[in-house]
Amino acid sequence: MYELSPPESVHALDLSELRRSDVTFWTVWEGPVLLGCGALKELDPTHGEVKSMRTPAHQRRRGAGRAVLTHIVAEARKRGYKRLSLETGSMDAFKPAQKLYESFGFVYCGPFGSYKPDPYSTFMSLELK
Repeated sequence: MYELSPPESVHALDLSELRRSDVTFWTVWEGPVLLGCGALKELDPTHGEVKSMRTPAHQRRRGAGRAVLTHIVAEARKRGYKRLSLETGSMDAFKPAQKLYESFGFVYCGPFGSYKPDPYSTFMSLELK
């Protein structure tokens, strides 16, 4: 991300932010190999945000991202969230991620929470039933 976006447009959580009480973080492993990770941040009692979805380039297309996102969506529903939102990059390198989110029913939207319009950001949201 830092190689694709200016620092002020990178909204990744650092380790201390991943440890906050309003963030839950999951990983997917195959033996000792980390395949991917993702987090769910509570914005309010009915709205969650997908954060820190990552899969190393050499591990992509193995289903780890889909598995993490499936888990995050299920957990958001279990918590009773009515909406799940996310911010991702707008450049071509982020198109596969956007396609994954679209396949789950996420639609493009404007900024949410404390985000501001940013040419390096794409915002998406999923209404949970």
